[in-house]
Amino acid sequence: MPQTLLCPRNLAFELYEVLDAQALTERERFAEHSRETFDAAIATARRIAEDLFAPHNRKADENEPRYENGEALLIPEVKVAVDGFLQAGFLNATRDFEAGGMQLPTLLSQACFAHFQAANVGTTAYPFLTMGAANLIETFGTEAQKRRFLHPMIEGRFFGTMALTEPHAGSSLADIRTRAEPFGDGSYRLRGNKIFISGGDHSLAENIVHLVLAKLPDAPAGVKGISLFIVPKFLVNDDASLGPRNDVLLAGLFHKMGWRGTTSTALNFGDNSECVGYLLGQPHQGMACMFQMMNEARIGVGLGAVMLGYAGYLYSLDYARQRPQGRLPDNKDPATRPVAIIEHADIRRLLLTQKAYVEGAFDLALYAARLFDDSQTAPAPDVRDQARQLLDLLTPIVKSWPSEYCLKANELAIQVLGGHGYTREYPVEQYYRDNRLNPIHEGTHGIQSLDLLGRKLGQNGGAGLKLLLKAMSQTCQRSLPFEGLAALRTPLERLINALQKVTLELLGDLAQGQVTRALANSALYLKVFGHTVIGWRWLEQAIHAEQGLTQGDAADEDFYRGKLQAARYFLTWEVPACHHELTLLQARDDVCLGARAQWF
Repeated sequence: MPQTLLCPRNLAFELYEVLDAQALTERERFAEHSRETFDAAIATARRIAEDLFAPHNRKADENEPRYENGEALLIPEVKVAVDGFLQAGFLNATRDFEAGGMQLPTLLSQACFAHFQAANVGTTAYPFLTMGAANLIETFGTEAQKRRFLHPMIEGRFFGTMALTEPHAGSSLADIRTRAEPFGDGSYRLRGNKIFISGGDHSLAENIVHLVLAKLPDAPAGVKGISLFIVPKFLVNDDASLGPRNDVLLAGLFHKMGWRGTTSTALNFGDNSECVGYLLGQPHQGMACMFQMMNEARIGVGLGAVMLGYAGYLYSLDYARQRPQGRLPDNKDPATRPVAIIEHADIRRLLLTQKAYVEGAFDLALYAARLFDDSQTAPAPDVRDQARQLLDLLTPIVKSWPSEYCLKANELAIQVLGGHGYTREYPVEQYYRDNRLNPIHEGTHGIQSLDLLGRKLGQNGGAGLKLLLKAMSQTCQRSLPFEGLAALRTPLERLINALQKVTLELLGDLAQGQVTRALANSALYLKVFGHTVIGWRWLEQAIHAEQGLTQGDAADEDFYRGKLQAARYFLTWEVPACHHELTLLQARDDVCLGARAQWF
C-alpha cells in the first residue's frame, strides 16, 4: 500500500535510530512513557489524519471560507476534523498529565503533528495557532488571565491567533500604529487594523483569543515601544463564561493561492472605541514575549513545509512506480512493453533530489524538537543551556531552508507527473500552492537570513556557532570507521572550513560597523549555512544507515541503501555547489546592493 503522509519506516529510523527517542523515557518527566506509548500516539495521529483531515483537503481548497454577515463560514468537515484532534488529546500533547495532557516529549508531539500537516495543512493551522497562543499566556500571563483565557484554551473551548501585521507596515513591526489606552480598571482600549491574521475568525470554538501587538501612549519609538495584549472576540467573565461581543470586527477575508482552508483575515479593533484588551507581560516588552510564539511558529512552519514536500514526494514516487511510459535508451524495439517511468534516469534524479531535500529537512525539524526537549528536561544544567543556544541558532534554518527547498521538491513532484502534475485532478499542484506560502510565513527568507547573520551567529560570544561546529566535527569523526562515507565526509568538511572563514570575515565587518555591506548578501549566506547543516544531518543519517546494514534487519537493506544514496546525492551534488555563493560572499559582491532604484 503506498504511503501518502510520511514513511513510517523513516519516522521510526529518525526517532529510534538517529535521535534516540527512547532515551527520553529515562528522564523523570517522561518516565511513564515507552516506545509502545510513543508508537500508540503516532498510530492514533496517523489514523485521525487519514480519516478526518486528508479526505477534505481538496474540498477545503475548492471551497474557501466565505464572508457572510460579518462572519467567516467554513465547510463542516473542518470542525469534525478539529474536534477529532481535540478529543484525541493532541492539543495538549506536551502538557502535564495533571493538566489533561499526554506529557509527551516535544519530539514525539512534533512527530504526531507532522501527520496532520501532511494530510491537511489548512485545517491544521487552527489548533497550531491555538497551541502557540496558549503557551504564550501560560508563560507570561497572570493567574487571573490563565483562569480566564488559558484554561478554556486547554479545554479546546477557546482558540487563539497572533495579530502582528498591519497594512502599511508589513514585516516592519517597529512601524505599527495600533494603540492601547489604559481604561482605569486594569484593562485597555485598543484601536487599529491588522491583516493576514490566520484563523482570525471562524466558528470552530466558542471564542477566539487574539494576541495583539500595540503601543501604549508613552511608548518609545520602534520595537522597544511595542506591548502585547490579550483581545478576545467575546469578552470573558471571571468564571471563564462568555460575555458580550468585543469590539473586534472581521473586515474581510483574503484569498491566497494556498492554505485556502485557513481563514486569512483583516481585523478592525476598536471601530466603536470599545475594544477591550488586557496587557500580557510587561509594558513595552511585547516583542520579547511574542518571540516565544514566533519562534514556535517558525519551527512549526518549517515542519509544515517539510510535510508538504514529503507528501508531494511520496505521491510522485508512487506515480513513478505505477506509470508505464517509454523504453530505456538502449532498447530500440518498439514492440517491447513500456517501462515504469521510475526506470528512467532523469525521473530517478527528480525523485532522489526530492528525497534528499525532504528527508534531510525532516531530520533537521525533528532534531530541533529533540533540542527543545533537552533544553527543558536534560538532567545537567549545562546541557540544557547548550541545547537552548544551539536551537536558537538553528531556528532560522529550520524555518527557512525547508520553505525554500521542500517547495523545490514540490516543483519536482509536479514534473514527475508530467502533464498530469499541472492539473487540479492530481494533488501535487495543491501541495505546491500550499507550500508556496511558507517562504513568507513567520518571516521571509531574507528576514531569517538577517536574523541568522546579523544577530544569532554573534550572540553570547558565538556560543551557538561553536556548539554547532563541535557537533559537526563529532559527526565527521564518528564517520571515520566507515570507508564508504569518506567521499561524503570530505566535501562536507571542505564546506565547513570555507564557511567558517567567510563567517569570521562577515562578523568582522559587523563588528567594525559595516552592517549594510556585511548583510547585503545574507540570503546567500543562509543558503550556504542551511546546506551545511543539512549536509551534516545527512552524514549523521548515513552513519546510522551504515550501522543498520551491519546490525539491523536484513529486510531493511533497501531502506538503508536508499538513505545512503540520498546522502551521497546531497553531499556530492548539492554541497560542493555552495562554494560559488561563498566566493560571492567573500568578495562582498555588490551587484544587488549597488543597483540603483532608477535602473530598474
